[in-house]
Amino acid sequence: MTANGFIQIALYCVVVMLLVKPLGYYMTRVFNGERTFLSILLRPIERGLYFISGVREKEEQSWRGYGLAMLAFSLAGFLALYALQRLQAVLPFNPQQLDAVAPDLAFNTSVSFVTNTNWQSYVPETTMSYLTQMAGLTMHNFVSAATGIALAIALVRGFARRSVQTIGNFWVDMTRAVLYVLLPASIVVGLFLVWQGVPQNLNAYVEATTLEGAKQVIAQGPVASQEVIKELGTNGGGFFNANSAHPYENPNALTNFVQMVLIFSIGAALTNVFGRMVGKERQGWAIFAVMGILFLAGAFFVYGTESKGNPDFASLPIDAAAGPLQAGGNMEGKEVRFGIANSSLFTTVTTDASCGAVNTMHDSLLPLAGMIPMVNIMLGEIIFGGVGSGLYGMLLFAIVAVFVAGLMVGRTPEYLGKKIEAKEVKMAMLAILILPLSILGFTALAVVLPAGLSSLANAGPHGFSEALYAYTSATGNNGSAFAGISANTPFYNTTLGLAMWIGRFLFIVPMLAIAGSLASKKLVPASAGTFPTDGGLFVGLLIGVILIIGGLTFFPALALGPIEEHLALRAGDLF
Repeated sequence: MTANGFIQIALYCVVVMLLVKPLGYYMTRVFNGERTFLSILLRPIERGLYFISGVREKEEQSWRGYGLAMLAFSLAGFLALYALQRLQAVLPFNPQQLDAVAPDLAFNTSVSFVTNTNWQSYVPETTMSYLTQMAGLTMHNFVSAATGIALAIALVRGFARRSVQTIGNFWVDMTRAVLYVLLPASIVVGLFLVWQGVPQNLNAYVEATTLEGAKQVIAQGPVASQEVIKELGTNGGGFFNANSAHPYENPNALTNFVQMVLIFSIGAALTNVFGRMVGKERQGWAIFAVMGILFLAGAFFVYGTESKGNPDFASLPIDAAAGPLQAGGNMEGKEVRFGIANSSLFTTVTTDASCGAVNTMHDSLLPLAGMIPMVNIMLGEIIFGGVGSGLYGMLLFAIVAVFVAGLMVGRTPEYLGKKIEAKEVKMAMLAILILPLSILGFTALAVVLPAGLSSLANAGPHGFSEALYAYTSATGNNGSAFAGISANTPFYNTTLGLAMWIGRFLFIVPMLAIAGSLASKKLVPASAGTFPTDGGLFVGLLIGVILIIGGLTFFPALALGPIEEHLALRAGDLF
């Protein structure tokens, strides 16, 4: 660990914090239907979209109507993307003459992009045509992210409103998320990426001759337009298989920094939106503090571990002049252009947020450092998280936390003036417990069935970690992989697809039920027995509840196989 590394991490944190209030203020006005500086340009377009689609802007929906609209939209998007992949061989903008995508892979990819997971079982540059990349994958990068934002806003309205039966209009919220938030930022930053050297064209791939005389095919295409929304929307589905380690996606240190800021920007700002909409901005900062503490703990743990180098290399003639360990730390599998600090930061950012756009192979992390990405996702990616999903996931934990606090002080639990009763607690726990059920259930199948074992590149605890990470990433809608697992098989494409559906939609429905229940409640005045929820005591309680519930996944995972041996760098033979 060096002073330079600390400065890089500190600079990143400062920039993210500086964006919270202005972006939170802007998004609050957008979702409250108030005028913004972009309204003069975008308001006519917004009205035109409502007119064409038959949406009544002022007509709001109950939580059931909101949820049904979201599910119908997601199903339609899934079917359209599946058809696009299966028919891409006969559709235009396919200069490489790529064949139709296999049925099981098309299913997996469609679920992946509809759920904002963006897990990629395929090599993009050799599997997907330009039309599929643009009209299918990039489009879903926008609308799946907008869906997450809309759902978070719906839950916030549940806390902010009183004695009403509606939580907004899904079609309006999603339209505003795309039109006023995601699209303007994507245009500006997309042009910046083109300026920095990211390709944006529809040309065929180029064949080059290397210095050794060998032939090399250099892929290109509409990269910048997909790159920006993959980061801003915390999607993670890269144009290239190497993702953000590819120099065409991430040419230099400046683009690397900007991409990391994009990943956290909306998720962090939504905490401020929450505080503003409930009328208590300190509540937003309390949630931000919880996320920030957990994030910094993970980032510095990974950075500290990776800075020491791999002790297994101590006896080998590696970098002998530097002593027993590598001078630069454990650089194997890292993006060497950016160093340990940036690679560790990017790893933590992308697994805190719902984004698989890593520039580090998690398979190459030292065992204790590799534990952090896995734990981050097991917690439900509530540390800023995916756009929208991080906030509503954290608020579900907050409901459980104030229930615990209510038991401690002997009063009916209250949060933001709303009584937290049996229905809210049951729905919150149902949503939270769905995650370990999916992660552990599918992992158990994968490590006992031949179809699951045959895809693992390693035996023992390392192989177990590959399977566990895959289903953790899929259920958590993250999309990053531990590497070493050949997931493009009917078994993994199908089971990972199901895990993505479960992690997204079986989590969302109970959350919307809570939003509807809270919106119908009256405010209860604070009293001497009310637990304060905007101070350090609440922050500590919420962190404790998060870690305890997170253990419902992690510790049973230890029982599934001797993963502790992997964490201790010892050999084992699980299978």
